[in-house]
Amino acid sequence: MYIVSPSILASDFSKLGCEAEAVYNAGAQWLHIDVMDGHFVPNITLGADIVRSIRPHSKAFFDVHLMIDDPLFYAERFAQAGAELITFHIEAPCDIEKTISKIKELGVKVGISLKPKTPAEAIAPYLKDIDLVLVMTVEPGFGGQKFMADMLPKIAELKKMIDESGKDILIQVDGGIDKNTAPLVKEAGATVLVAGSSVFRSNDYKEAIDSLKNA
Repeated sequence: MYIVSPSILASDFSKLGCEAEAVYNAGAQWLHIDVMDGHFVPNITLGADIVRSIRPHSKAFFDVHLMIDDPLFYAERFAQAGAELITFHIEAPCDIEKTISKIKELGVKVGISLKPKTPAEAIAPYLKDIDLVLVMTVEPGFGGQKFMADMLPKIAELKKMIDESGKDILIQVDGGIDKNTAPLVKEAGATVLVAGSSVFRSNDYKEAIDSLKNA
């Protein structure tokens, strides 16, 4: 089964609660929440208080993607705000193992994200402890970018690594995912599709979400 996680970064920020409710009602199992601090990436988006304010409006699984310098410090705030999965970047200047342990202690699933230039093998030491690997198919920091097809071999390599590990780890992709690119990442091994513009900029959320699930 493929999971669609619409990225609220592409939604109408004047009505975040309504947007979160609408995509869940349209069939989205997860809601992807991009958190940027203006340091790790050159943009600033949502904080924990915003996540907390959205939480009552949606029954979706809250998939929080921390594009920040200090995920260890902020993990607890996002867990308390309603995050059910916290993904942070392997490139962040933090202690990776301590951050994984902290997130697990909070009773939240943990994911690690890889920027496009970071090789798949960088994740190998941490596969035994995580629930998800996020492959960025654009450079993180801004929505609406073009899908990087040269990331497909990385997805396939991660799928092979995970299969060989025997662990039940999801592969998520984020960046330029639409009905045309979804089949490519699925074939490579992805099971969780983050989609921003292709969902929130569409006229029919259900049709957009179904097109990704069935692509």
